[in-house]
Amino acid sequence: MNSIEISGLSFAYNNTTVLDVGDLTIKVGERVFLFGPSGSGKTTLLSLITGILPARQGILRVLGEDLVSMKTSARDHLRGNRMGYIFQMFNLLPYLTVMENIVLPCRMNKARAARISGDLETVAAELAERLGIGALLSRRATELSVGQQQRVAAARSLIGNPDLIIADEPTSALDADYRESFLDLLFENTSKTGASILFVSHDRSLANLFDRSISLPEINRAYSAPADQPNRKPATKGRSKK
Repeated sequence: MNSIEISGLSFAYNNTTVLDVGDLTIKVGERVFLFGPSGSGKTTLLSLITGILPARQGILRVLGEDLVSMKTSARDHLRGNRMGYIFQMFNLLPYLTVMENIVLPCRMNKARAARISGDLETVAAELAERLGIGALLSRRATELSVGQQQRVAAARSLIGNPDLIIADEPTSALDADYRESFLDLLFENTSKTGASILFVSHDRSLANLFDRSISLPEINRAYSAPADQPNRKPATKGRSKK
């Protein structure tokens, strides 16, 4: 069974095709590292997979659902119930506290909340503690540093045991210690739940922690590398599980 199935998926902005992926499959429970330079289509691809952008050309199945035929409300429901998404810009609600931001997916989606074993706020506090923000639960998002906001976004993505974690540069603002804490928590949680991970990062040193790495410029047929860019890396490379 697959978490993500893509075939002939394309997307255009202002009549300019920016993404054209022939085939991409991610199995249930697989941890995949995706890399590529700015402008290669990473965020566009993630936005299509999570249903934020509408997929209209090609095949896109996520968690067994056909996103191409789905209405916006159904895509939003699927994302809220079954996906954890760490946005590159975090997307925290500034008027909410850290606790309120973390538990928000479960407050808004009953199916996600139902997967919580025990008290929701206790689980949220435990996630926050693991990420070094346990003392910040009553603070508003606007009172946090960039690194602290990123850790709140990470905790929010994990709560409620989603089936698929989508992470867009989730460690960009973290120092080495907090980056390690987040990755440990990410892998621990997904190992327990059997969730898949699609992890986007410029930090290629993290790639060996994943089952497989994919170069988006190699599979995005719409991408043209600048003339001065080094030769592209192979499209995929298998890794040993850690």
